Amino acid sequence: MDVNNHRSRLPMRARLATTVGGAAATVSRLAGKGDGSVIGGRIGLRLQPDLLSLLAAGRRVVLVTGTNGKTTTTRLIAAALSPLGQEIASNSYGANMEAGLASALSRAPRAPLAVLETDEKYIPAMVKETSPRVVVLLNLSRDQMDRAAEIWLLARRWREALGNAPGCRVVANADDPLVAWAAGAARQVTWVAAGQRWRDDSWCCPHCGAHLERDGDDWSCRECANRRPPVSWVLTGGQVIDPLGRASSLELALPGRANRANAVVALAVADAFGVNIARALRELRGVTSVAGRYTRVTRRGCDIRLLLAKNPAGWLEALDVLAPPPVPVLVSVNAQGPDGRDTSWLWDVDYRRLRSRPVLVGGERRLDLAVRLEADEVPFRLVNDIDEAVDVAGSATLEVLANYTAFQQYRAVLGRTQ
Repeated sequence: MDVNNHRSRLPMRARLATTVGGAAATVSRLAGKGDGSVIGGRIGLRLQPDLLSLLAAGRRVVLVTGTNGKTTTTRLIAAALSPLGQEIASNSYGANMEAGLASALSRAPRAPLAVLETDEKYIPAMVKETSPRVVVLLNLSRDQMDRAAEIWLLARRWREALGNAPGCRVVANADDPLVAWAAGAARQVTWVAAGQRWRDDSWCCPHCGAHLERDGDDWSCRECANRRPPVSWVLTGGQVIDPLGRASSLELALPGRANRANAVVALAVADAFGVNIARALRELRGVTSVAGRYTRVTRRGCDIRLLLAKNPAGWLEALDVLAPPPVPVLVSVNAQGPDGRDTSWLWDVDYRRLRSRPVLVGGERRLDLAVRLEADEVPFRLVNDIDEAVDVAGSATLEVLANYTAFQQYRAVLGRTQ
């Protein structure tokens, strides 16, 4: 299908669905209810249930999934593919279920490429509906257990979906045993050594259930042939080693090892599309913020940096990129629907690393977080909002580390007064 005439070739009902959905999204944005990417897609799908598959037809689609890093990796892949000189459809603000994907494609009807963040639970359905050229599997660990399925069940569903998609290439993190097992059923796999710092969810073999042996990043099963596959792309320190053995310095603006790993995955995807690696790297270095993450704003004379962490694995990585002590930090937790209602995961995070700096605690579930910090003997003060945090900190700089809805609340407030 010629994507330049994609919208005109849609059935009449589908064209109506995209028009009405787009109007609803515009109204939502004007009313200050968000970017409209969810409501527009929902209305479009209500009018045309197979709208997503119709919109995806004829495009080269990349689906990106994992427990952590989806939004950032999606942004980096879109940047890495930009040297192709083609319009790219993407759900850059993280609306990653069917409605969000449909909305992203509706907004870019002529884009021949699409890079779409996808919720872990929805990968099987989205693979079936979009017939992706590439699926990216980053990692898999506990997250929102009251909403999403148990991670071994998710891995099994991924494996079945990818085994039934012969035309799809998978770019997968070989260092995560669950991801490697899920990707192992695919016909074509590019293996990336992206690392796995959080290992509490992958001590057992997903194939037979036996204990896994670990030797650095290498892993293997004691009882069966399941083991870490040979890799093509390697992250080592601040460098990436490509399949030809060439080392290149990443030199990213985004902080932390997790983002370096995301960048290596993005380079592997770019290579699959024929993009020159040096050109892709230049584009990756220009990414400084992703959907508000790592954004710096000034509030009441204080330089504030926003960081997002949604689960134990994410907090482990986020704590690594905090500015060094004595810079104060505001940690904030909500437990709304997008966060998961259960806050028991707080007990899986090691907060002792915060002992050497001033710590402020906010969010709707700040008392849950306060109890957890008290158990780790971390001194803190409770605050009600970002302005109180700035005043109490009394510092020229403040780090803000929050889970999803708390992050969005702070972002909305700070966006109104820069």
